[in-house]
Amino acid sequence: MIRLTRIDESNIGDHVRLNANDECYFLYEYTSGKNYSYSKTNQLISNLKKSPNCPAAQRRYKVQAINQCAAALRLGLNAGWLQGAVLVPIPGSKAIDHAEFDNRMTLVCQRIGATHDTIELVTQQTSTDAAHVAGGHRVDVNDLLAIYEINPPDPSFSPTKIAIVDDVLTAGTHYRAMHTILSQHYPTAQIIGVFIARRVFPPDQTGLGFI
Repeated sequence: MIRLTRIDESNIGDHVRLNANDECYFLYEYTSGKNYSYSKTNQLISNLKKSPNCPAAQRRYKVQAINQCAAALRLGLNAGWLQGAVLVPIPGSKAIDHAEFDNRMTLVCQRIGATHDTIELVTQQTSTDAAHVAGGHRVDVNDLLAIYEINPPDPSFSPTKIAIVDDVLTAGTHYRAMHTILSQHYPTAQIIGVFIARRVFPPDQTGLGFI
């Protein structure tokens, strides 16, 4: 049975940008520092994060991962809550005009079903290093707030339920920046975070993460 698990006092310390008031959920655990062969979750995330410009033979694994994530979230999300909700994907590291622009999380949200809206309500105006690429610059919350731009579909747009959706919850930096900008514009909306996986550490460090 697929279900979402809420981040609570037992694991919130693994995600230093979260606070006790945040309502965040995840499906699986992704083990940091391990490759795709370590677990089913690591393989799923590896395929999901494949470059949009990868060879066609590899691209099919990305498409399969997008569909698998959408199907799992469809089963994991409460159908009553999802009705009328707005799913807001966290932007990828590359701006829309970049050759490596990747809208994988938008596609995941769209393929969950038709009972909700998927809106790229926050866009990223400047490209940054991908967080999962070794040696890349790690952005902080202020870095992201400086390059995030909110784009409501019309002036009257006033959502009551927003789910910020991303692939992997690590420190929670991107979630914190998204929550900040969305709560400023929609202070009465319920805002939650939904993640395919949360980052855990291997057994020889902090914990065990596989499905």
